[in-house]
Parts: sequence; C-alpha cells; structure tokens
Amino acid sequence: MVEAANSPPPADKFTSLLPLILVLFACSGCAALIYEIVWFQLLQLIIGSSAISLGMLLAAYMGGMCLGSVALPRVVSAQRHPLQVYAWLELGVGIFGIVALFALPYVDRIYLAVAAPGITGIVLRGVIAAVCLLPPTMLMGASLPAMARWVRTTPQGVSWLGLFYGSNIAGAVFGDLMAGFYLLRVYDFVVATYLAVAINWAVALVSFGVAMWTPGRLPATSAVETRPIQNPDSRPVYIAIALSGLSALGAEVIWTRLLSLMLGATVYTFSIILAVFLVGLGAGSSVGSFLTRQIEHPRTALGYCQIFLAAGIAWTAYAVANAMPYWPVDPWISTTPWFVFQIDLLRCFGTIFPATFLWGLSFPLALAAVALPRQDAGRLASEVYAANTAGAIVGALLFSLVLIPWIGTQQSQRVLIAVSAATALILLAPRFFRPRSHEWSGARSLGTLFHPTSIARVLAIISFAVVLVWSVSEIPWQVIAFGRRIAPTLRAFQLYPNSREAVSNRVLYRGEGMNTAIVIAETPSGQRTYYVNGKSQASNASLDMRLQRLLGHLPALVHPNPRSVLTVGFGAGVTAGSFVAHPEFDKIVICEIERLVPPAATRFFSRENHNVLNDPRTRVIYDDARHYILTTRDTFDIITSDPLDPWIKGTAALYTKEIFAVFKQHLKPGGAVAIFVQLYQSSEEAVRSEIATFFDVFPDATIWTNYVNGEGYDMVLLGQLSPTVINVDEMQERLNRPNYGAVNESLREVGFRSAVELLATYAGRASDLGPWLRDAQINQDVNLRLQYIAGMGLNSPDSAAIYRDVIKYRRFPEDLFVGASSRLIALRSVLNRVDSSTR
Repeated sequence: MVEAANSPPPADKFTSLLPLILVLFACSGCAALIYEIVWFQLLQLIIGSSAISLGMLLAAYMGGMCLGSVALPRVVSAQRHPLQVYAWLELGVGIFGIVALFALPYVDRIYLAVAAPGITGIVLRGVIAAVCLLPPTMLMGASLPAMARWVRTTPQGVSWLGLFYGSNIAGAVFGDLMAGFYLLRVYDFVVATYLAVAINWAVALVSFGVAMWTPGRLPATSAVETRPIQNPDSRPVYIAIALSGLSALGAEVIWTRLLSLMLGATVYTFSIILAVFLVGLGAGSSVGSFLTRQIEHPRTALGYCQIFLAAGIAWTAYAVANAMPYWPVDPWISTTPWFVFQIDLLRCFGTIFPATFLWGLSFPLALAAVALPRQDAGRLASEVYAANTAGAIVGALLFSLVLIPWIGTQQSQRVLIAVSAATALILLAPRFFRPRSHEWSGARSLGTLFHPTSIARVLAIISFAVVLVWSVSEIPWQVIAFGRRIAPTLRAFQLYPNSREAVSNRVLYRGEGMNTAIVIAETPSGQRTYYVNGKSQASNASLDMRLQRLLGHLPALVHPNPRSVLTVGFGAGVTAGSFVAHPEFDKIVICEIERLVPPAATRFFSRENHNVLNDPRTRVIYDDARHYILTTRDTFDIITSDPLDPWIKGTAALYTKEIFAVFKQHLKPGGAVAIFVQLYQSSEEAVRSEIATFFDVFPDATIWTNYVNGEGYDMVLLGQLSPTVINVDEMQERLNRPNYGAVNESLREVGFRSAVELLATYAGRASDLGPWLRDAQINQDVNLRLQYIAGMGLNSPDSAAIYRDVIKYRRFPEDLFVGASSRLIALRSVLNRVDSSTR
C-alpha cells in the first residue's frame, strides 16, 4: 500500500475542476468523431467500401480503443498526474492526425503496389487499416482510464466516471453533426483534420495548465492499492457489459441499414442516425451516473436494465417494420432539405432512442457493480471499457459480415433480443438461486436451488423474451423497393385506386446481402423492376432499357474494334449484356459489390441482358469497383460505369477526378469511357459537378441524352484518350454487317433503328458548355464534394430545367460527325428538330 499523493488538492478545489474536466472530455469526443469520419472516408478510398473493408476499418478503430484502454493502467504509473497523462494523450492524437493526413497518399501507393485478390487481399486490407488506425485510436482509448485516476472508487467517484464517458459522447454528437453537415459539406478533409488537431492541442494545453495549478497527483485522501485487485463477483458483470457492447454495435449496423432505406442513404442521414444513437448513449450514461449513487445493488440494476433493453430493441424493431413505413411523411413536403432533416431527426429519435439510452445506462451500472474500495480507478475504467469495446467489435463484425447475409435483419433483431435476455439471466439468475445472506461463492441448498419463486422469475424472463422475439416482424418489401417514397406511394394508392399498378407489384425476389438489400417486382402489366436499398435502379420499361443500352452500345460502336470491356455495377445486367451482342468482344468484366445481384438479375432479366452472366466471355468480380480498378493491372477498350445514384453515401467515390484519371490510365489506345449521369432527384449543382469533373479529365468529352418527347431523363458522358471523331457512314456500314444482327435487334428494341437515330442523342460537349460549367465544383478524393451536393438536392424537381439548360448550348459539331452529306444532313435535321421542341 502506498499513499496516492503527498499533498492532495483540497476537496472543494477538486469538485470545482470536475466541470472543466467534463468540458475537456466533450472536446476530446468532438475531435475523435471528426477523425473517425475523415479517416474512414480516406481509407475507404484505398481499401474499398465493401462490407469486408468497412468491417476491417471498424475492427481496427475499435480494436485500438480497446487496446489503449487495457494498456494505459499497465504501462503508466498511477503516480503520474492524471491531467498530465491526459494532455500527452491528446497531444499525441493530434500529431497522428497530421501524420495520417500526409501519410495516407504514401500508404495508398504501397497498398496498390502489393494488393492481392482473395483471402490474401482481405488480410492485407486489415493490415492497412490496423497500421493506420491503431496508433491514434490506442491513445483515444487510453484517455478514459487516464482521467479515471482523478477520482476514487467510491459511489460518488464511480458516478463521475460515468459522467466522463457521457460528456465524451456528448462531444462526439457535436463532432458528428459538425463534420457531416458543415465541415465536409463546405470545406474538405484537410480543414476538418486541422480543426480536430486544434481541438486536441487546445485540450492538451488546458490540461497541462490545470495540472500545474493542481500539483497533487490524486484527489484521494486514503491509500490506493497498487496491486491489481478485482471483485470476485465481477466476471458475470464483465461478460454482461461485453454482451451489451455486442448487441449495441450489432443493432447500430442493423438499424442504420433499415433506417437509411426509409430516410434515403445520404451522408446526412447517416450523420443523423449516428447522432441520435450517440445522444441515447450519452443520456443513458449521464442518468446512470447519478443512479449509481442511490442504488444499493448496481449489479441487480444492470440485470433489470438488460430486460428493459430487450423491450427497447423490440420497440425499435416494431417501429421500423410496422410504424415508420406507414407514417404520412412525404419527403417532397419541402424542397428545402433542412426541413426534411428535422423530420428525419425526430423519426430516428422516437425509434431508436429508448434502446440506446439503456445501453448508455449499462456502462456506469457496470462500473459500480465491479468497483471496490481503494481500487485503482484507472484499472477499473480500463477493464470495463475494454470489455464493452471488445464486445462491440465482435457485434459489428458478426452482424454485418455473418448474420445479416445469413439470416436477414428480422432474425438478427431477434438475436439481439435473445442476447439481452441472456445477459439479464447471467446477472440475475445467481441472485435468484441463493439466499440474500450468502455471498456469490456461498453454499446453496437444494431447497434454495429449486425454490419455486426463483424458478418462476427465470421462467418469467425467458417467457418475456420469447414474446418479444416473436413480436419482431419482417420489414415490408415496399421499404426496400420504394424507400423514402413508401409513405406517399401507399397514400397515393389509398387516394387514387387507379394507381393500383404502382403498389400492387408481385414480388419475384427479395434478398438481404452483405452490402445491399434488393427486390425484384413485377406489375400486373408485366413490367419488372430491380430495386436496391429503397431505389429503383433498373427495369424492362422502355425508358430504362433505352438508357442502359445507350450506355453500352454507344461506346462499343464509337470504338473501331473493341475487344474488352469493364462494366461497373451489374444491376439488371442490361448494360453489360449490350456487349454480348457485339461479335468483337472476347472479354467482358463486370464489377459488382453484392453477390446476390447477378444470379437474381439473370433469373428475371435474362432476355433483356442477353444472359450475360452465363456468357463464356464474362467474368464477374465481387468487390468495390473503385478498389478493383485501382488494384488491377488489366486494361480495357471500354469502361462503362452505371453505379448507384450519387446522393447515396459512398457512390461519389466513383465520380471523382482521381478515379476518372484511373479509368483513363486503364484504357487501351482508342479506348472509351461511358459514365451515367442522372437528372431526376438531382440538383443543377450536382449535375454540373459530375459533368465538370469528367470534363476535367476528358477535355474533349461529349454528352448524350436519354430524352423522351423533348424532355431529358438521364445522360451519358463519353470520353476518349484523343478527340472523338465519328464517321456516320462507317458506323451504319458496321451495323449492316451480317454478324451485327443481334446488335441491330438490341438497338431496335429501344427505338434506335439506325446510326443516325443513335447519334441523335448527342447533347453537347465540353467546349460548348464552358459558360454553364463556370464555377462548378470539382469532385475530388480529398472532399468527395458530390455526395454532399447531391444529398442536398435529393428533392429537386429540376430535371427538365437542367436538360433544357444543357441543350441550349448545343451546336452541331462539324468536327465530331463526319461522313456522306446525306446522313450528316439527316442527323443535323434530327438534332435541330429536337432543339426546337425544347425551346
């Protein structure tokens, strides 16, 4: 036994400092969340954004927090001033923030040089994530145990530990919202990082100053045991708090996926969901901190908390499946996104707050349940926090990589309820089956062991859990199909029975994969639609078919002799299937992130996609497309990209200046790149950003439009290594060849009966659109600006206006189209006729 301090500060001085410490912890949490968002987005650009890559990042991030928490009390002496230790940790985190910002480009080069496929590639992704994230996150994880040594393991001291944790989470909420809604929307990763570093170093400076003002090492007036001591009754508590962490992160994975379906998977939605989740944790931890001073048996309280938690999980499962889809919330109630964000915030709060509050409440109860007098508070906080974090790592990986793809979200939520009930039994059953006067290790009589009251309590908990498990419903398939539009769609059916076809689809296929959820449905008239994550992505409707085949046939016919193609995204397979009809191709590579998609699409769209999956020339790569193109050494004659909509989180990484440059590097001489650009559910600013970014890499690129009756629907950007020149006669002669019968049939099915009609989709080029693109924001890896712009324009009704703005700059390109005068005259006539119809 040793004295904790030679001259401890007075109790009143210590008490007066605690509010300042809470502020410091809040600032630390704010910086930590800014780093987390920035680092995850930067590292996803390197190792991809597939579920496996995200799992590796999450495991590395939380693993570092866990290791840092465990290491601090074992490495740093309890005789060191807690504020000084905390200051050095914050200083170190800031240094690593700067290092990461400048080192990641070099990490990118090293990774791309040694990247490998298969299990080796997965291990390598994990190594890269660990190398980048473990050092700073270990320092972050060590901060709570470091500051915990500022208090004693009395009920009052333990309550302050819970408040430290709660204030850190409160700061994290602010950091999440500030980064998601302001810093990264207005600035970039560099500015966000510098701000986080400034916060860390300000916290360090204040901590050093306060440490000089309070020279005592600890505020304790009694001795602290330097040897590790542990409550012999603590093992069930550590198991319980680990299971609590497991269920919390598992629920976050599930509910983020389900809520983003109904709110729209924008970066703002993810920030809202995370903020509400953190608010619940912080509020629960703060309330629990005060309760620990009043509760005589915190372990028993923790057990009952898990029972209520099971009910909270069941409530969220009910709300997501049976309430939220039917709330009369129209996402187009306002074109101003900020109004919709407020509604989404309230919907998330009412849905997930109860469960998150109880998870937050569990942490201070667990601290109080294992605390012993004269115990090192740093070691106490370290062990409880590490157990909780270790469980969270397992939960995040287990649910995202195993359970959801295996048994789906409905059954996974049932698992969450069962885990919480089991956690309650771990804590409460030993209390039920022993006399109150006995300790945990005391003897038990057979009469006590089989006492009817004890058995009845256990059976009551099990029965309650069974009822809750049984109550979990599967989310309606319409949620996956219509997403944020489900409420107005169902409402339209009620008000206008003639719209029955819009909602009376017959579900042909439904699946939940590791990365996405998909539905394939058919209307009574036979129209089949492929939905992904609440959004229609493809169909056999004439308008969709026209776009998908334009994206494939146009670059294939512009290229003089294409032999190989890379298609980003399988979808319904129509774009990739367009190349099957062309006799020259001997290699068709398709990059698809979700394994469910190609077999399902082939089953129901095989006629439309020419059975491309089973064509001997086809090879499907199951990976994030950006990661594949960055790591492959293959080159192609054509690259087509038809990814998810740019407002969906993560998609903007496929529209950056850097990835377009990589596409360009992977083209063979004469090669062409064709990119899809949507006009609907998009703002003019977002479309201008997409086009300007592509033109920045391909300065001679051209625009082609999928117009109907003079109105734009979608666009295709076409770029080549050298200025494009299209001989109309040669293209028509090529189509007239006997072996091009399948190509002609494929074109005729979508309304293109000749080369002139196909080329009449021309809408302009870079040299014409200079005035319109002036001041357009370039989407780059360092800012991913497009996903923030597009997320703000999700409710924009401006598709027709955007199309007219582009078309008004169009001039007939004398140097682009060449050939016999008769066909050029016909093409000029068609383009002029379309122009006049749009003015």
